[in-house]
Amino acid sequence: MSVRSALRRAPMLGDIPGLRLLRVGDDWDLVRTPAETGFLALAHLRALGAPIGPVLYDGPNERLYYAIQTGVADTGWDDLPVRHLSSNSWLVAPGLEPMDDWFGGWCELPDDDTLTDPDDLRTALQYSYVTAVCHEAPSDTRL
Repeated sequence: MSVRSALRRAPMLGDIPGLRLLRVGDDWDLVRTPAETGFLALAHLRALGAPIGPVLYDGPNERLYYAIQTGVADTGWDDLPVRHLSSNSWLVAPGLEPMDDWFGGWCELPDDDTLTDPDDLRTALQYSYVTAVCHEAPSDTRL
């Protein structure tokens, strides 16, 4: 099921209009990146013309979430400032209706079941100008 379809079916988060609770690990996993690194990787993927699946910007926490295929080994991300989220994980995300900009929002949300290729994402995150930002940024233990 696509993330867009999952958003249509997901329960609202409490009484907060527009926020949904999505289960991760069934049809797609997530890779969470610091926002600065994630936006540079997103620009790199767009420049390459690589297929890009849903990408969520979490403004309050300054993170990006990339939807990737399930079953990608967690150990493949060890040398990068990311966290792989899979089964037993949940994501609070805006639904399809417009929200205030303070939350962030969907940078990409395809109409189909396109997901970002994990190898393309890994390459984009390793690209020299992206990793340079990672080494300059202070360590964030909240990853």
